[in-house]
Amino acid sequence: MDLGLKGHRVIVTAGASGIGKVIAEGFRDEGATVTICDIDEQALEGVQGMRTAKVDVSDRDAVTRFMGDTIAQMGGLDCLVNNAGIAGPTGGVEDIAPDGWDDTLQVCLTSQFNTTRVAVDALKASANGSIINLSSLAGRVGFALRSPYAAAKWGVIGFTKSLALELGPYGVRANAILPGLVAGDRQRRVLEAKSQRLGQSYEETEVAAFSHVSIKDYVTPQQIADQCLFLASTRGRTISGQAISICGDTQKLA
Repeated sequence: MDLGLKGHRVIVTAGASGIGKVIAEGFRDEGATVTICDIDEQALEGVQGMRTAKVDVSDRDAVTRFMGDTIAQMGGLDCLVNNAGIAGPTGGVEDIAPDGWDDTLQVCLTSQFNTTRVAVDALKASANGSIINLSSLAGRVGFALRSPYAAAKWGVIGFTKSLALELGPYGVRANAILPGLVAGDRQRRVLEAKSQRLGQSYEETEVAAFSHVSIKDYVTPQQIADQCLFLASTRGRTISGQAISICGDTQKLA
């Protein structure tokens, strides 16, 4: 399907692997001009057909330089996808080191402020400006033993809604994507950490994770990418301020 994204100027954070890579490749395949940043230099080396930069999104000065330089090189910006995130520590709140809390909020939430504040002027000048922030179902229902991650992802939803209200008068829309259990190495590591914490097998933890899900299957990164492409296209021109779950109808994160 031609979504009319040819020539669209897009930035995707943490776009060298995982969900971010699939999102970036989706835009590239639609004919968009895509720039990605990532902290993983080795993963960046395998990227094709996109501009790349090694950036730590929690480093505000580095992000400011990257965003400013990239917007200038592309001659503007039409879509910002704030995908960067980390799983954060697993454990009871009394056991979580303050540094683990701080790091999780820096990468999962503050990084989105770091990029967006620089992007706003260019997005206002776009004929089809949009921001897509990756949150999580944990930002809607909470997540026991993952309080830093859940807190950050709740913050993303509040940030997104505020952006929609602020930027709507300029024709810029902002939405959050809330994935559930996503197939991939990161989800496997999360379940492994929880298994170890609870003293049970991986299989038991996985069954428990799906016990409150109507469609008992993993979400794929491609499904998330497809939603991003639609939201960034003119077909999504009146969708803003939404927290859109892609989760198989998950009622609770067990």
